[in-house]
Amino acid sequence: MARPIRVVIVDDSNLMRQMLTASLSKDLGIEIVGTAADPYEAREIIKSTNPDVLTLDIEMPKMDGLSFLEKIMTLRPMPVVMVSSLTQSGSNATIRALELGAVDYVGKPAGSEGFAFQRVAEDLIAKIKIAATARVSRPRPSIPQPATLAAPRRGGGKAFIAIGASTGGVERIRDILQVMPANCPPIVITQHMGPSYLASFADRLNKLCAPTVKLGSQGARLQQGVIYIAPGEGHLAVARDTIGYFCQIQDQPPLVSGHRPSVDVLFQSVAKAAGPNVVGAILSGMGRDGANGMAAMRAAGAHTVGEQESSCVVYGMPKMAKEAGGVVLELPLAQIAPELLRAVDAISDRPRAG
Repeated sequence: MARPIRVVIVDDSNLMRQMLTASLSKDLGIEIVGTAADPYEAREIIKSTNPDVLTLDIEMPKMDGLSFLEKIMTLRPMPVVMVSSLTQSGSNATIRALELGAVDYVGKPAGSEGFAFQRVAEDLIAKIKIAATARVSRPRPSIPQPATLAAPRRGGGKAFIAIGASTGGVERIRDILQVMPANCPPIVITQHMGPSYLASFADRLNKLCAPTVKLGSQGARLQQGVIYIAPGEGHLAVARDTIGYFCQIQDQPPLVSGHRPSVDVLFQSVAKAAGPNVVGAILSGMGRDGANGMAAMRAAGAHTVGEQESSCVVYGMPKMAKEAGGVVLELPLAQIAPELLRAVDAISDRPRAG
């Protein structure tokens, strides 16, 4: 039998520490080796217990969770799952935590009792198990030199880019978009995340990147220099009419491959709407969402890229897409953005039919 995952809980609420300990300890695959009320206590417990995973509250006395996370990821990188409040400020802080290298997050409900807490505990158990398998490293700079890549020679008007990601995706999407020029081809993105967090994610990317970044909306036309993030209330899809490509937000089905928004929905739609005139990328993530959709894209003639295992936090979604026959080329993260723009150029260079 495999050794249980050793977990330290860091939360300033004594009640929350007790409840999380009781709930997580019910799973035989998890062992709580320590709890701490603040980062200073946590630092000593981490030294003495050497845990596999840390759960970390954001709002704490003495030192906030983001500052502590930054120190952890700089000095002793380890898998961290954030526990954040379901508020606007909590959403913004969670996005920043994911950029700093946290593997995942759960939203802490306003109350700590009843069904809401039980769902959070179940979600946390699942994410701790994923985090224990994650490859973590020291964070890259949050603001690298922006817009370092040249736009496609013909502006990319004939083609667009579709990206899917899950665990580890926030940092990777940021890194890809920050080197995109202001007049990049249209880009549509599905990142597994709750609606309130996706709004904060799009807003932060818009501040960090040269192109415009916003949530996709029903009927929004794909435009050069604009990046559309799946909003979370539904699945982001792309359709085509006589004018060009546009976003669709689909309410049904509620879940595809276990997710809403789903990468499979996005990729299946672009395969149908754009065929060989789209370039796809699937990044770090757990599970197989996007595998069937990327296979459909490749079958339709699209150029597709999977993130190489060496740079993934979790090599799940890219691996499944590769095994499904959907990946034309595997690359480490640093090479993906240039390849996407190169492939758009190649589409523009193709002779038009007829």
